Amino acid sequence: MSDPVKYVLDETRIPKHWYNIQADLPKPLAPVLHPGTLKPLGPDDLAPLFPMELIVQEVTQEREVPIPEPVREVYRQWRPSPLYRARRLEKALQTPARIYYKYEGVSPAGSHKPNTAVAQAFYNKQAGISKLTTETGAGQWGSSLAFAGALFGIDVQVFMVRVSYDQKPYRRALMETYGAKCIPSPSPETQSGRAILEKRKDHPGSLGIAISEAVEIAAQRDDTKYALGSVLNHVLLHQTVVGQEAMAQLEMANDYPDVIVGCTGGGSNFAGIAFPFLGAQLRGGKQVRIVAVEPAACPSLTRGRFAYDFGDTAHLTPLVKMHTLGSVFTPPGFHAGGLRYHGMAPLVSHVKDLGLIEAVAYHQTKCFDAGVQFARAEGILPAPEANHAVKGAIDEALKCKAEGKSRAILFNLCGHGHFDMQAYMDYFAGKLKDQDYDEKELAMALAGLPAVKEAA
Repeated sequence: MSDPVKYVLDETRIPKHWYNIQADLPKPLAPVLHPGTLKPLGPDDLAPLFPMELIVQEVTQEREVPIPEPVREVYRQWRPSPLYRARRLEKALQTPARIYYKYEGVSPAGSHKPNTAVAQAFYNKQAGISKLTTETGAGQWGSSLAFAGALFGIDVQVFMVRVSYDQKPYRRALMETYGAKCIPSPSPETQSGRAILEKRKDHPGSLGIAISEAVEIAAQRDDTKYALGSVLNHVLLHQTVVGQEAMAQLEMANDYPDVIVGCTGGGSNFAGIAFPFLGAQLRGGKQVRIVAVEPAACPSLTRGRFAYDFGDTAHLTPLVKMHTLGSVFTPPGFHAGGLRYHGMAPLVSHVKDLGLIEAVAYHQTKCFDAGVQFARAEGILPAPEANHAVKGAIDEALKCKAEGKSRAILFNLCGHGHFDMQAYMDYFAGKLKDQDYDEKELAMALAGLPAVKEAA
């Protein structure tokens, strides 16, 4: 059987600091550039979008950033989240591997996203902000920010990628229950949305387009800021409560991972589980293989270019150096909506470029195969995004079986799939198809990357 209780910490063990991997990197990140001047960005350049405390967290080199007590107080509702030993899955696979998973589906929104949503809402409330705009793919981030907005009395407007808006009506209903306004993107409510719809009325949307719409609204009002659920440094920072807790829980289990697996779209849940362990490694600790698993239909780490690019389609955001498929790239509408972003977090891209992590890409049917196998063994139904991590972990466990070696494998089960049942219904009906991106569209998107001359 699985061990659910043994590795659950009490609430006094919720981390008191977020961990900042920038303090331990052997080489610093490339600077963020102003889209007009191509010069490094200053704090004032980001002020229209973010409160100053989050801007400071974006650039700080301090290893530990204190978590405000009001944020930890909210965290106590679901943190520390449980760490499970997947003994039934190990038995089903007949593997000598020891498989552990950190389960983030216990949060009110059903995923890891509230770890940063609560923090961002808190800092915006402190700064006197009354409204937040954002984008969402699968709806986990939109649900989480809506939840956090309700807690701190902030209005939330969510631009949801249209294909996900149609696929996941219950996520939309959850956002509205928390009091948020959810709009299918591209929409007629913004200049950038109208421009897209003029070219194609039935555009399925993308996270890049939804970001453009949210940023456009936020930049027009002094009482409104923008909140992002992944990619940026401060977002990845907030997610490190996941990995820090996992470290303490594995210590209780008298174990330590040999392999860490996480799904990657923008990079937040992956960084949350992996960065604390990677930081320990960089400071002289145990070497750990870290594997990022992404969708084959939107493979930024395995197929994208490591270059400066915009974070949005309308080119309203600063330029960041990341693995990118091109800001105008629109991936197919596969079911893992949270992994349909054209770029990867600069910090995740950076450690990949340094050779500190690996990356693999899978098609969605193989990931759903793994998710169903996991659910039948462990009883928890993963979100389509989390299925990619499950697939990666199972593959690693099968390698252990083939090699006759026992290794500890840790992965982040970043959310449950209770709002994603249509995807599972399509899977069981044989309607879930593997979709490949258009090679010509990718080539066109990469050809349009900004021309940035980098310092040697």
